Amino acid sequence: MTAFDEAERRIWDGRAAAYARSFAGLCARTVPALIEAAKVGPGARVLDVGTGTGAVAAAACRARAIVSAVDAEPDMTQWAAEAVPEADVRVAWLPELPFVDGTFDAVLANFVLNHVGRPRTAAAELRRVTADGGRVAVSLWGDERGAGQSLAYRAVVAAGLELPPALPPLAPEEEFPRTEEGVAALLAGAGFTGVVCETVRFDHRVDPERWWSGTAGGVGPTGALIASQPQDVIDAVRKEFDALTLPFLGDDGLLTLPHVALLASGSA
Repeated sequence: MTAFDEAERRIWDGRAAAYARSFAGLCARTVPALIEAAKVGPGARVLDVGTGTGAVAAAACRARAIVSAVDAEPDMTQWAAEAVPEADVRVAWLPELPFVDGTFDAVLANFVLNHVGRPRTAAAELRRVTADGGRVAVSLWGDERGAGQSLAYRAVVAAGLELPPALPPLAPEEEFPRTEEGVAALLAGAGFTGVVCETVRFDHRVDPERWWSGTAGGVGPTGALIASQPQDVIDAVRKEFDALTLPFLGDDGLLTLPHVALLASGSA
């Protein structure tokens, strides 16, 4: 396990409930496109890598696939197992999946490759467990960001907090550009063919309190920093957060937050 992976484990330890009530809804926005890109259908053997609270696994089950799901965080797997009882959910992580070569007809990884210390090795592992003729579909946060992204980070800066240390760097040979071309090359380099990657833009509508709850609950590096502060500092960050979200607040009381992601797929 790399230093990056160890840092990710610490950040996500015990955060399933906070994630479920906040950012899970955001990450679920790409699920229908992933299911379609991977051609998930009745009887397909599907692996959901980095299942989180189970959104991809649930969608694959609704498509009447035979679903396995894994996550590195035990708290997440417990949540997903309860949410999607028809799926085989277990603790496991990239790049060492507990399945024999060519087990699955479709392998999906929704916002996962951003969170692994060896993304090129992880992509090769996705290929290893995909059957010949099978499909892979992945989503990532890329270099381009929507206006509604990183609000918590900006609130921390505005409140004058010392920023959290950056995650440990990836090894140079594992790095890749977070662009359409970079993600397509990542999958092609792992052995997938016919790879396509597109930029996906969408507005995420959410209640401000629900959106803040993920950050206040310690989700992500910025959330972990905020949650560790005394209450007066948290209140100061919240004040800045409210000011930054005001331009996105509609008459219905919901935020409309523009986001940008990358979605790639290919064949084995």
